[in-house]
Amino acid sequence: MNVAVGIPDRLTVRTTVVSGGVSAHEDLVARLPHSEALAWVRHGEGLVGWGEAARLVLPGGEDRFTRAREWLASVFAAASVEDPLGIPGSGPVAFGSFSFDPKSGDSVLIVPRVVLGRRDGHAWYTTIGDTPEPLALVRPPVPPTGVRWADGAVDASRHMRAVAAAVERIRAGHLSKVVLARDLLATADSPIDTRVLLRRLADRFPSCYTFACAGLVGATPELLVRRMGGQVESLVLAGTIARDTADEVSAATLFASAKDREEHAYAADMVRAALAPLCRELTVPDEPELLRLSNLIHLATPVRGRLSEERSVLDVVAALHPTPAVGGTPTTDALETIRELELMERGRYAGPVGWIDAHGDGEWGIALRCAHVEGTRARLYAGGGIVAGSDPAAELAETQTKLRAMRHAIDG
Repeated sequence: MNVAVGIPDRLTVRTTVVSGGVSAHEDLVARLPHSEALAWVRHGEGLVGWGEAARLVLPGGEDRFTRAREWLASVFAAASVEDPLGIPGSGPVAFGSFSFDPKSGDSVLIVPRVVLGRRDGHAWYTTIGDTPEPLALVRPPVPPTGVRWADGAVDASRHMRAVAAAVERIRAGHLSKVVLARDLLATADSPIDTRVLLRRLADRFPSCYTFACAGLVGATPELLVRRMGGQVESLVLAGTIARDTADEVSAATLFASAKDREEHAYAADMVRAALAPLCRELTVPDEPELLRLSNLIHLATPVRGRLSEERSVLDVVAALHPTPAVGGTPTTDALETIRELELMERGRYAGPVGWIDAHGDGEWGIALRCAHVEGTRARLYAGGGIVAGSDPAAELAETQTKLRAMRHAIDG
């Protein structure tokens, strides 16, 4: 059953162009007035929002993307919109975060009352309704204090046992790849302000997509899909190594790794197969490239295509999720293996997160390097792809490296 909150009969939407754009020193994250933040920012550009004009909470279901698209289309179709800019992200938008597993977890769409946006030299703000939301700080952000760390549902030994069991299944021919994750708990003395986490993540990982939606906060390197008009883009990431002082050696090791190349090929092939029926043109490089972040190096394949007909970005998200980069292959077998071996509730971790506007344009990533924040507690997640050549100790080390991003965001 859908749970819709705060849907007026007719939204009144006004977008105002900010004359001269927003200068580089004006930071979108810094404009968030309180901790109930919505954000999608990369290299200082993107969208931030706050307040709620409408909210949809969806239970599990294979059709959750379709139901979300249909609900949002009805809300936007009934809106009175004044949008002189008319570019992707102006006018009414919704931020969203979907459950990883169709059998569990709630997916959320939020139409904010205020959105600030900046892209390609344009800057704007959009408001909904006659009741003003604050444009100045209501409460200044305060870093978490007194943080205590504890194991989550999956501690180190349990994770390694799960990896070993998955490798046995793969070698026995039951599946080709599965992604297994673990979690970590942080508890602070007072409620954790998501703006502090966004600020630290955006500063440390400017090339990632720093996001916040309904308490899920993170910085993902993985663009699931960008839809701008008829053009779509995706960035496949699978295969990872930690950066160190011998950076070029690490990069060469990753690029030559049979295990990582196999893991990456599964993900790239699936994205190609999912997008091909939707596109009349599709470009997928034969060889991956290297994506260097501040702490990790990934194998990456950029994919670009032109849609064969008018489709919402959520239609493309539905076709792509879950990719082998976060689930495994074959998909059905991988999901069943995750449910049996992982022994925790992922919720919206590793699910699609991003935004969509009234024209069906938008950007969606995979919710990685993230935490779910609720009051004084935060649950951090990290995982890795398991194939026949995986080693449990090495896979544990990879999750520890990936968890450092959010640990830094909380600890500073």
